[in-house]
Amino acid sequence: MIDLSSQCFADRTAQIDYPCVWQYKVIGKNQQTLQVAVSEQLGDTPYSLSGSRCSSTKKYCSMNLEVSVESNEQRQALYHALSEHSEIKAVL
Repeated sequence: MIDLSSQCFADRTAQIDYPCVWQYKVIGKNQQTLQVAVSEQLGDTPYSLSGSRCSSTKKYCSMNLEVSVESNEQRQALYHALSEHSEIKAVL
C-alpha cells in the first residue's frame, strides 16, 4: 500500500503561471439557469461557456467555463463565488 501522507507528497503543490486561462466545470439543473448564474457571478469579466453533458434523467447538466485569471487569489475567489450561487450545484 502506498503512503500518500509521506513528506514526499506533503510539500507538493501545483505550479501555475499567472495570468492564465482557467477551466471550471459548473453543474446545475439545466444549461439556461447555469448561463444566468455564471453571468451573474462573473459580470463584465470576459469568459467562454460551452455545453458539456446532461445526465440520462436530465436531472443535472454540466457546462465548461473558461476564464482568464490573474492570480491564485482571483482563481479561488471565482471558485467560491460560483460555488455559492444557489443555481450551481457543484464546481469542479
